[in-house]
Amino acid sequence: MKKQFFNPLGLNPTNGFTHVVAATGGKTVYVSGQVSVNEKAEVVGKGDFRAQVEYTFQNLQVALASAGATFGDVVKITYFVVDLKPELVSVIREVRRKYLAPDEPPASTLVGVTTLVVPDWLIEIELIAVIAE
Repeated sequence: MKKQFFNPLGLNPTNGFTHVVAATGGKTVYVSGQVSVNEKAEVVGKGDFRAQVEYTFQNLQVALASAGATFGDVVKITYFVVDLKPELVSVIREVRRKYLAPDEPPASTLVGVTTLVVPDWLIEIELIAVIAE
């Protein structure tokens, strides 16, 4: 499996993401949006954005592992954040540094939303990974 990371001239500088990621020769894994909910369907970190980001990344790690993938295999990540403000972006960046490779981060999209399907959820993250077959 081969991955290539491109940040073409003429596009804005990146901070924790890559503009274009190409992958060939592997199995694609799609992970549904994950939130800060435990195995008992309880919201973890209710009202605490940082706690929810951290637990959501832990849930993503479990989801990836179930398909034989790791965060190193992630090629695209999408964040949905309730009432997005600049200070929330710094929290996401801090937490994701623990999980995503800083030298070749995935392509990334961050979307501010007014609400998620459950009012106590503050962030939802979905991703795509490509692993060797």
